[in-house]
Amino acid sequence: MKNTINLPKDDAGCGWYAALPEQPACTRLQCEQRADFAVIGAGFAGLAAARRLAEQLPQARILLVDAQRVGYGASGRNSGFVIDLPHKFALEHPDPAHKQRLLGLNRAAIAQLQGLTEQHQIDCQWSHAGKYQGAVGGRGLAYLDHFERLLSDLGEPYQWVEREQLAQVVGSEHYSRAIYTPGCYLMQPAALVTGLARALPANVELLEESPIQRLERDGRVGWILHGDHGRILTGKLLLGTSIFTQEFGYLKNRLLPVMTFASWTRPLTDAELARYGGRLDWGLTPADHAGTTVRMTQDRRLIIRNTYKHVPKYGASTNDAMRQRVREQHRTAFLTRFPQLADVPITHTWGGVYAISRNFTNFFGEVEPGVYASACDNGVGAAWGTISGTLLADLALAADSARLRDIQAVTGMPSLNPPEPFLGIGVRSRIRLAAWSSRSEL
Repeated sequence: MKNTINLPKDDAGCGWYAALPEQPACTRLQCEQRADFAVIGAGFAGLAAARRLAEQLPQARILLVDAQRVGYGASGRNSGFVIDLPHKFALEHPDPAHKQRLLGLNRAAIAQLQGLTEQHQIDCQWSHAGKYQGAVGGRGLAYLDHFERLLSDLGEPYQWVEREQLAQVVGSEHYSRAIYTPGCYLMQPAALVTGLARALPANVELLEESPIQRLERDGRVGWILHGDHGRILTGKLLLGTSIFTQEFGYLKNRLLPVMTFASWTRPLTDAELARYGGRLDWGLTPADHAGTTVRMTQDRRLIIRNTYKHVPKYGASTNDAMRQRVREQHRTAFLTRFPQLADVPITHTWGGVYAISRNFTNFFGEVEPGVYASACDNGVGAAWGTISGTLLADLALAADSARLRDIQAVTGMPSLNPPEPFLGIGVRSRIRLAAWSSRSEL
């Protein structure tokens, strides 16, 4: 296929990863390796796929390979929500059965992750905290009313939370009201994925800092994965590579690489916590999708997430100056919500890239004989990655289940994008319009 690929090149500013204990030395791809299965991408999807393959075939050799350290990429950079409800546009799908399938898949993922955190005692701030959907002004309130109607149609429980009650939780009177839904879990994403990697079955071998530069079809062994210092020969290949799937020649011109940014504070002191006046361990997403996500972690850090960028070259499309501008925007959003904490500094600002499609469709399936892919999570990575990776392994093993049929029913082919430069112009214009329209919610 291609001689070179665009690698993630994620920035070094991720607070979640910086907060981890020092990570042990990694094993890298060296020389020639043979495996029954190879999995590229050690995020939520790849970890789940490798685990499932190993559990079903305990005598098989499975190689799980990633260009970076586990937890350094997108799976360790999100805001730490594991959401059960169909998210954003998926909640507006006209078919109730479609939404019920998504609910079942997401909740199966949550049950799987909870079981693994308990079984392996993964210290990742895992918490059944639920989630607040918050609104500031009239635009947000209109979205919140729409959200209530969608929840009612779905038959899911929710609770209205008014300004005074909400302020007791989030330590801010900035929000007019919110809707609380109980099914969401919170976690420290880098701690979760590194913990999952440490707990992989013995017949999974993890190769980190080992970018695969080229795939080669081989009539004798199946596939040859070419790295910088070695290669892998395998009969079947699973791609848990999300947006990077297109770098291997699949789903070309069908995925949109978008980066969203987050910042957080250092842990609040006792005195600052008293001034803050809210609780620990909650998460709030904006009723207006282009608004600001806010979290308070169990270890007293406040997180602000907003700002979206089109990043055709992923991390290489960003730079320190861009992140500094984003940090200033985050600082403004922070002070608007928490003026009582004006002396608390932001210590880390980072970006994370994910894949969306123009028709908001996730891809799941076999892209050519012997190659399977889960790509385009449309911004819901933790739950979707976990369940899609698990079921992708089942598909590769020719297994059958109700869950596998469900995921095949709710996925499809992402629509084609217009060619450049029209794609970039359109995406950037839409992002700017969304930010301007949602400025009261930022």
